[in-house]
Amino acid sequence: MSYILRNSGIVWSLLLTHLYMSGVALAVAAAIALPVGRLIVHRARLNAAVLGVLGILYTVPSIALIILLLPIFGLNATSVIVALIIYAQIILIQNVIAGLNAIDPTVLETARAMGMSAWQTWWRVELPLALPLILAGARIAALATIAIATIGAMFGVGGLGTLLFEGIAQARYDEIWAGAISVSALAFVANGLLRWLEHECDPRTKARRTLHKKAA
Repeated sequence: MSYILRNSGIVWSLLLTHLYMSGVALAVAAAIALPVGRLIVHRARLNAAVLGVLGILYTVPSIALIILLLPIFGLNATSVIVALIIYAQIILIQNVIAGLNAIDPTVLETARAMGMSAWQTWWRVELPLALPLILAGARIAALATIAIATIGAMFGVGGLGTLLFEGIAQARYDEIWAGAISVSALAFVANGLLRWLEHECDPRTKARRTLHKKAA
């Protein structure tokens, strides 16, 4: 902690860079995973093919994947962010599929019988019901993204991993501890916020609140 207090400006700057890379990667990954998950949820062959490819990519070491992306995107934050997006896909798409599969088919039939269009059914029925499981996946993906983003420091793009790698290179254990504590704190906060959002979006939570209001 003493290193963080003495170098709060540096740590704060590295934290913002780390948060930027992780946040952008997670937002883009979610924007891709939602339509892809909905597209392949009821298509067995396409489902197996997409998840198979993503599963293989997920097994590639993060350093190796970023190196493979360097000729395409260059030695910059973009290569790291693209790698983070790829790693997040398998987690997010699996949870999108799980969330959609958990919806009672009679609910969807009722929505269609009421005259809802495909878009209205997705936005007003499918997404709200699947959202808790989707957010659970987003929480896991966020933790993985924050952890893997530390590797970006090896490629000169900053982030909290800088404290870890500089500390190792200089045998500065106070700096290593500062990096470890900062990454852990960021992951802890992200996990707490997403867990809270997951709880708030759960239909059971809303139902309990409605019952309490009526009881009162």
